[in-house]
Formats: sequence, structure tokens, C-alpha cells
Amino acid sequence: MSAARSGDGVRHAPDDADRDDARSLLAGVVRTTPVVRSRALSDLVGGEVWLKAENLQRAGSFKIRGAYTRIARLSATERARGVVAASAGNHAQGVALAASLLGTTATVFMPVGAALPKVAATTAYGARVEHVGRSVDEALVAAQELSERTGAVLVHPFDHVDVVSGQASLGAEMLEQVPQARTLLVCTGGGGLLAGVALEAERARRAGRDVVVVGAQAAGAAAYPASLAAGTPVALERMSTMADGIAVGRPGGVPFAIVADLVDRVVTVSEEDLSRALVLLLERAKLVVEPAGAAAVAALMADPGAYPPPVVAVLSGGNVDPLVLHRVLRHGLVAGGRYLQLRVRIADRPGALSRLLEEVGRTDANLVEVEHRRTGARLDVDEVEVALQLETRGGEHRDAVIAALDAVGYGVTVD
Repeated sequence: MSAARSGDGVRHAPDDADRDDARSLLAGVVRTTPVVRSRALSDLVGGEVWLKAENLQRAGSFKIRGAYTRIARLSATERARGVVAASAGNHAQGVALAASLLGTTATVFMPVGAALPKVAATTAYGARVEHVGRSVDEALVAAQELSERTGAVLVHPFDHVDVVSGQASLGAEMLEQVPQARTLLVCTGGGGLLAGVALEAERARRAGRDVVVVGAQAAGAAAYPASLAAGTPVALERMSTMADGIAVGRPGGVPFAIVADLVDRVVTVSEEDLSRALVLLLERAKLVVEPAGAAAVAALMADPGAYPPPVVAVLSGGNVDPLVLHRVLRHGLVAGGRYLQLRVRIADRPGALSRLLEEVGRTDANLVEVEHRRTGARLDVDEVEVALQLETRGGEHRDAVIAALDAVGYGVTVD
């Protein structure tokens, strides 16, 4: 195995031979996940769009690729000491599965409040789980401390050359499965996957192919744009996003150098963008994807003209808590004009509520829930507030419902 080395002798980017060796290690261990053509996204973009369904990978995400490569390259003495990792869930499962396959023990530090299905799956693969801090960065500090104290080998989620080599196998698959691809759109947190895909795209460019690589981050946890502008990894002061799998406060040094050199740009997506993407993937592609795994599709939907087709968008993981999925899908339905929550004030008299509901019925909106509130600081003595939850057929129908109620004298407040 060989790899590029910086001036101080530390490996900083895996070369072609190193990545090919990683792919050989992974043969028979990881699945070659399918690419699925999306008609809905292709129509939106005006050219072919393919989805790399890594949500169907073993352990539910791409993370097994890097974790297995890192652990497989350890010596027998290192493996005997066990491995330690920090993760919000996907890397945890990848490390736990890889450790069990390679006959070593794993301790995984996960943030307090990590999704219960991810915790349960990590434990089921045989890892010991400890909860520390509120973010992956805080959990990583605890993992590093355990590594220094016990000699267990730290399997970093993204900041190691072997992890990048393993993740690069996904990029190689994408380019083989869609040889005509011009844009590779990649969900991005710490940057290990983005760096690996970028290295394979750079190899393709050397062979004469015209390939653009774009990273997509949640706007509430986007460490790369500021770091790229500064020319060095910069830590975020705070993060807030539903996409816990890519909520990383500071890019890793190894992937950052690669991303800075080889990635065309990194874009950000809003929480509404993520919600809309999840709804589309579930409804049109019949694929269950976690919020972090939908970031690439969210970017495509937010700005469909920005990416030269054919486009391959990575669905990086599908490990989603059902309760989170329920909330996110509801948010996505609201964002897409399919779900309307509103409040109106009516007179506290017999028949007033019935007349309101008759007006709602005339709009062809489907009434899901009604709440009749008699008390409130802003209500007059002879008033009540009615909260309605309605299913609508899209943005135009939603606006028509609101306009119809306004036209007959109901002052509508949309929640």
C-alpha cells in the first residue's frame, strides 16, 4: 500500500493503489448498492438523475466502508487492544459491525439523545455503548481519552487516510454504474465521504472524463463553507439541524485538504429543503432515508439548474428513528403545501363551529383534527379559538383554502 505524504511524513491522501487495495479488502464485505433513476428529479433537472442508494448498505449507511478498511489494516497486536469510536449512529454501527467481522472488541461513545434505533443496532452488533456530551465532537473527546488511557485504537469517523480510502469505494462504484455522470452530489459532514468521492472523480478526470463534485451540508451545521473560505478547518460555535448524521462542528484535517483541492464547491440546504427531499424520496422513489442522507437530493431540489446532468446523488444512510421520521415528514408536508395548520376566532354561540366546518368542507380540504379553545389571554369573553389541521392538495389549494375562509370573514392565522 502507498499513499501521498506531507512534508512531515504523515499520510494525508490515499493514492490510486491505496484506494484499490481498500476496495479489494471490502469485496464480499460491503454491498455494491444500486443506483436508481429518479423520474421526478430527472424531470425537475431536465436531465438524468440517479440515486446511489447507500441507505441499503449493510448497517444502513456508507460508514461500514471506511470503518472496515481502517480496522482491517490494523496489526494483530492493535486489534487485540480493541477499537474505540465516537458517532451519532451511522459510524457507530459501521465500527461495531466491522469489529465483529474482524474479531475485535469495540467501545462506541454516542451523544446523549442519540436515536434509539441507532443505539440498539450498535449494541446488537456487539459494541459497548457509552453516552457522552450533546454532539459528536464531545463524544470524540471521550473516545480519544479512552484510546490514550487503554491503548484501544481510535477509529475516527472521517479524519484518517484509511477511512477516506474505504469511503472512496463508493465513488468508484458510482462512476462505474453511471459512466456518463457529469455531477456527483454528496452528503457532507466531516468530509470523509466527500473526499473519497473527489479522489475517484479526480482519477476519472485524468482518464478524460468531465466530472463535477459538489458537497451538500445542512445549513445549521455547515462547517465547510467557512473553513474553505478561511483556508483551514474552522470550528462552528453551535449547530442546529435534524440531520444528526452530518452535524459535525469542524472538518477533519485529512479530508479538508482533499476537499479544498478537488471539490468544485460545497452548498448548504435548509431544514425545509431536507424535509421536502425526504417526502419526495418516500413518495416517488419508495426509499426510506434519514435526514442526513437526503442532503444531496435536498440541494438538487432547492436549485435544480445548478448541477449539470447526468447527476448521481448519494443517499448516504437510512438509519432514521420512526418518531423523527414522523415529525420530519409532517414538516415536509407542511413545506410542500400538503398539510395546513391554522387558527380562527369565532363567536361562542351554538352553531358557530358547525358553520366554520361547513365553510372548510366547501374548500375540499380534508379535516384531520379540530381543537376548540375557550380560554386564552387574547380571547374576548364571547370568543373561542378553533385550531384546525387540514390536508390539502398542494400550495395552490392551501392558498385557496386560506383565501376562502378570509373571504367569508374568518381571520385566519397560519401556524
